[in-house]
Amino acid sequence: MSIDLGTPRLLDDAERQVLLADPRGYCAGVDRAVITVEQALDLYGAPVYVRKQIVHNKHVVQDLEARGAIFVEELDEVPMGATVVFSAHGVSPMVHREAAERQLKTIDATCPLVTKVHREAVRFAREGYTILLIGHAGHEEVEGTAGEAPEVTILVETPEDADRLELPADAKLVWLSQTTLSVDETMETVRRLRARFPQLEDPPSDDICYATQNRQVAVKAIGASADLVIVVGSANSSNSVRLVEVALEAGAKASYRIDDVTELDEAWLDGVATVSVTSGASVPDHLVQEVLAHLAERGYPDARPVQTAEETLAFSLPKELHRDLKAAGRV
Repeated sequence: MSIDLGTPRLLDDAERQVLLADPRGYCAGVDRAVITVEQALDLYGAPVYVRKQIVHNKHVVQDLEARGAIFVEELDEVPMGATVVFSAHGVSPMVHREAAERQLKTIDATCPLVTKVHREAVRFAREGYTILLIGHAGHEEVEGTAGEAPEVTILVETPEDADRLELPADAKLVWLSQTTLSVDETMETVRRLRARFPQLEDPPSDDICYATQNRQVAVKAIGASADLVIVVGSANSSNSVRLVEVALEAGAKASYRIDDVTELDEAWLDGVATVSVTSGASVPDHLVQEVLAHLAERGYPDARPVQTAEETLAFSLPKELHRDLKAAGRV
């Protein structure tokens, strides 16, 4: 998705600038999940199995594979009794039961902010609510959350879905959401739902995670006057894809998502004065630095950081792994 950059023109060096979003890249949940797999490999030795991608970034997955992690789609690919890590996106109770049946040693690297949404789903289902879950079909996080209360959960993917939804006028309703969505689009979906169902209740706190919101605020700040916004992140990273959309909505003339610098098209830079750069919440920063070095080689100056928030949150390792590290004298 982009806007035509127009006829290429030569730029004076003084016209060029690079704006760098801060915050960007790894969030606390991603950092915890990646460290979990690294520590499990160091403690137990290879192989350590991981159900689904630990985070949605192909470079992170490739690096962990090189260290001995084996990524699988489902648990029937894991040998009986082996060690398996659940990804940051969470799993349903059915997956936990299957792991127990296969006598697997499980380490749950689900982001604590996703776990919070799971607990909300359980509580609201117990209290007799129908849950309107805003999110993307097929996403691991949505499957895990919906799996907590499948009989009372209805998926709402877009604002237009909200317009088509048919429910009893007196239905007891609450909305929850995937943690990595566009804040603006999610609130538009909620607005449309509430217009049709005034009794719709809010979750006790915003489900969209702090890091997703912070990165969207940051990309608005660097995108509003940008000729080009480059978002580093993988195609299956929901929050990375949303950053491209948010940049365009904020006023960027063009925005593209790339996995790494090799996907940067030189034609995008024709006539471009202001390049803004950010990355999704599962992206190692060295991939961003490679993009900045590439821009420098083409006459763009050092990036100017634009800070819109300070992030200090950190999560402890999963209790199962922490227990074993402690027993081994490593903590």
